[in-house]
Amino acid sequence: MVHDDHVTSRPPVAMAGLSKLMARSVGAADLKVGLLDGPVMVGHPGFSAAKLEWSCQEDVAEVGARDVAATHATSVAGVLVAGRQSGALAICPGVTLVTRSLFRSAGARAAGTTTWMELADALREIVDAGARIVNMSLSTAPGMSKEHRAMQDALDYAAAHGVIVVAAAGNDGAIDSTVVTRHRSVLPAVAYNLQGRPWRISNVGRSIGQRGIGVAVDGLMSLGTRGMLRPFGGTSAAAAIATGAATLILSELPKTTPGALISAMKGDRARRTSVVPPLMNAWRAFESLLASRIRQERWSPY
Repeated sequence: MVHDDHVTSRPPVAMAGLSKLMARSVGAADLKVGLLDGPVMVGHPGFSAAKLEWSCQEDVAEVGARDVAATHATSVAGVLVAGRQSGALAICPGVTLVTRSLFRSAGARAAGTTTWMELADALREIVDAGARIVNMSLSTAPGMSKEHRAMQDALDYAAAHGVIVVAAAGNDGAIDSTVVTRHRSVLPAVAYNLQGRPWRISNVGRSIGQRGIGVAVDGLMSLGTRGMLRPFGGTSAAAAIATGAATLILSELPKTTPGALISAMKGDRARRTSVVPPLMNAWRAFESLLASRIRQERWSPY
């Protein structure tokens, strides 16, 4: 058991059903989680014990970086693998985080937006690096149909390799979906408040409502620039929490298939008709999958 009462008792953690999971595990060291975002400030003291991997210098940033791309990526990484004593949520600090910046040029990093082609290439790359779960919380330019096709192909590639993609629904306050949030291997995440209602800025839509989950993010803090903490919210934070939850479940039940894990995290069995997804309950998802495994082992002839 891992006891971190100051973390596991936080309202967003409790509402997400994460308290017992985080008390039970920090995540498996041999499980790789991919982060497609900006460059991470890997020298932040909150990452002093983290297992971080990257393939080129442009995937990381200096501790004093102030640009949006770097601060955003660092905050997402903090939710996942910062130390439990850092002040960040630090859901699964025991796993290995493979970070891949989508803003490897100075111009792209300054703009803070990426293209569908860059995202598609990066997803294939991080799948090849061994990630079993990939977090995507970013904005993209509209793009052309051939770019959307490339993204669709990359998501198909991830699905064929048994990789789950957790994606932020977006913070435009729109009823909308994208090639990402519509894909079968993607779990879209919507930001909720502590009253159990979606943030007004969260994107919703048919595919998001049918296949996504909601996560409370009010009052969340994560790692920021110059070794400090900063407030962190929106659907990016929701996606990071959902990624952390999926990671802990997969750490405890490593033989779980992507389809079974996504289904359990969605929770309900009935077909949804709302454009707004229900709140995630990670502990309920874990218990459901654990019970299923026990039944299978009980009736297995081997």
